[in-house]
Amino acid sequence: MQSPEILYMVVPCYNEQEVLRETAEQLKTKYTALISSGLISSESRIVFVNDGSSDQTWGIIRELHSKEPTLFSGIDLAHNSGHQNAVLAGLMTVKDICDMCITMDADLQDDINTIDEMVKKYYEGNQVVYGVRSARDTDTFFKKSTAEGFYKFMKVMGADVVYNHADFRLMSKRVLQELANFKEVNLFLRGMVPLIGFQNCKVYYERHERAAGESKYPLKRMLAFAVNGITSFSTKPLKLITALGLIMSAVSVVAFIWAFITKIAGFTEHGWSSTMCSIWLIGGLQLFCLGIIGEYIGKIYAEVKQRPRYIIAEFLNETDKKEP
Repeated sequence: MQSPEILYMVVPCYNEQEVLRETAEQLKTKYTALISSGLISSESRIVFVNDGSSDQTWGIIRELHSKEPTLFSGIDLAHNSGHQNAVLAGLMTVKDICDMCITMDADLQDDINTIDEMVKKYYEGNQVVYGVRSARDTDTFFKKSTAEGFYKFMKVMGADVVYNHADFRLMSKRVLQELANFKEVNLFLRGMVPLIGFQNCKVYYERHERAAGESKYPLKRMLAFAVNGITSFSTKPLKLITALGLIMSAVSVVAFIWAFITKIAGFTEHGWSSTMCSIWLIGGLQLFCLGIIGEYIGKIYAEVKQRPRYIIAEFLNETDKKEP
């Protein structure tokens, strides 16, 4: 029988004081069961990543580590770096001291019981195991339609993302080592992980309501996340601008012919409304296209500066001597 391997869980936290203790308790129960059944090693840990929270989140993480240092670990980022950077900070910190790693959010919406199946799929030879929502019954109509539309639109744009998969996934040490080679500043892990390849599979689960606290992804941040994902993994918007330019050029030729004919026919006072509409339309399209180009230029600007994606202020771990 294969000896149990070390599982680290990376849980990004931003102002999660209302739910963090309950999350820790449920994960502790799950880990105890996994260790007792021989699925994971007793050296496995749960790592909470504090993403510059302004509440008592880091204090609670320190308290959890102090009480049970062989189970709970903590990473404190020097400032708020964003969800994707917080996840990456945890992954890169533990990649050399674990055999496999699972990422999940702290709000208990992801089904903890799915962890058992993820680990079993890993032992079957899968290097990546994606947690995929089986349904969106708990979502509002607006959130459900926009979320599903986002995944479909990403596919159309050429980005290889797993449908209805967020950041609840298991990755092997080998995958984490390969992920470390991706140096881009504008992170979109849902698109980056599939690019790595290796044998992978999906496990399906029902997503729960948030246990406590408020969602950290209001509409504004969701839209920003979607734009980041599209512009990070697809150049199709730039190609669409080229196509739009060709179409508008063809339309302008037709408009020129129409204007010439009306001039010859003596109807030059007609067409004021259509002329004004055309000016507003073309002006709006130009600004929209410049905005898309600006998004890509902004990304290039961020990438060439090569600033660190995150800064770790403190790493609480019982195995500090093994810290990379």
